[in-house]
Amino acid sequence: MEYNIFAVNPGSTSTKVALFRNSDCIFNRVVRHSPDELKEFTSVASQFEYRFDTIKKAIQEENIKIDSVDAFVGRGGLLRPLKGGTYIVGQSMLDDLMNSKYGEHASNLGAVIASKFAWEYGKKAYIVDPVVVDELMDIARYSGIPEIPRKSVFHALNQKAAALRASSEAGIDYTKGRFIITHLGGGITVGAHDCGRVTDVNNGLEEGPFSPERAGSVPSLQLVEICFSGKYSKDEIKKMLVGKGGLVSYTGTSDCEVLVQMAEKDEKVKKILDAMIYQISREICASAAALCGKIDRIVITGGLAFSKYIVEEIKKRVSFLGEIVVYPGEDEMSALSNGVLRVLEGKETANEY
Repeated sequence: MEYNIFAVNPGSTSTKVALFRNSDCIFNRVVRHSPDELKEFTSVASQFEYRFDTIKKAIQEENIKIDSVDAFVGRGGLLRPLKGGTYIVGQSMLDDLMNSKYGEHASNLGAVIASKFAWEYGKKAYIVDPVVVDELMDIARYSGIPEIPRKSVFHALNQKAAALRASSEAGIDYTKGRFIITHLGGGITVGAHDCGRVTDVNNGLEEGPFSPERAGSVPSLQLVEICFSGKYSKDEIKKMLVGKGGLVSYTGTSDCEVLVQMAEKDEKVKKILDAMIYQISREICASAAALCGKIDRIVITGGLAFSKYIVEEIKKRVSFLGEIVVYPGEDEMSALSNGVLRVLEGKETANEY
C-alpha cells in the first residue's frame, strides 16, 4: 500500500519541506524566510503563521496535491525528555512548544506547522526522535556532582535512522542488536545503542570530543578560573564553549574540508585536526564499555563522514572493536518520513506525549 507523507523541518532562516511516497521522495524544497521579515517577530513561536503561509504558497506554486497526503510530520523540538520513537502531535505538545516551556528553537515550529496542515486536511501529525530523546541507563546519569546530572541531548533523529539502517543491512533486529553510532557534524555525538535504547551518549552541547564549533569536555577547574577571571561575560564563555569552540577556536574556521587540505602542508593544522579525530576515537572506545564490548556494528555518519581522511584515521584507532560502516551526511527528511511510515504500516506504534 502506498502512503503519502509530508515532512516539515524548520531552521533559523528557512524551512525544508518534502513529500514522500512511502520511502521515495517525490518533492523537496527549501523555503527561504527573509531575515528582514523575521526581524519583525519577537519570538520563534510568533513566526508560526508567517512560516505556514510561506510554505503553503510554495506548495501551491509547485502544484503539490497536499490533499492527497496521508500524514504530516514535523521535526521534533525542545520538549521534556522522551524515549525514542514516533509521537502523535497533541494539544499538550503544542502548548509546550508554543510556550517554549523547555527552550526556544526554530525546530519547535515543526510539530506546530505539521499539526495545522493535518487539521486542515483531516489527518494526523507526528514528530520523530526529537533531540531530547532520553534513554540513558541510570548509572550513566551520574556526573560526580549531585547538582549536575548528565543529560541526554544528541542527534537522535540521525543516530536512530543510521542504527536502523545498519541493523537492516546486517540482518539484525535493532531491538536485539548493539551499535555504536558516531554523528560527525558541527556538533559530535557518540551513542551506545543497546537493544533499541541509547543507553549512553555524550551531550552534544557540553560533553565529549571537541568538534568544528564546540569545545566538548574541558578541564573543569581551569574553566572555573576563566569564569571568575573577570575577563569574560557569561554569554562570552557560553559562546566559547558552543559556537566559537573546537576547531574554529584554534584555526579560525569550522570548514573541515578546508582544514583537511591545509593539513597536507601545515603541520600545526594537521595536529589540531588529528586531536579532534583522536578524541572522537576515544569516545567511540568509551562507548564500547557501555555495551560491555559486545558490538554488532560501528557506524560513522554526519557531514564530516564525507571526509576520507577523517574516516580513515578514526578507523585506524577503533577498527579493533568490530565492523565499521559509513553513511555520509544526514537525511533528516527521509528519517522523519520513515518514522511515520513505520507507524502507518503497523511496524511500530505511535507514542502519546
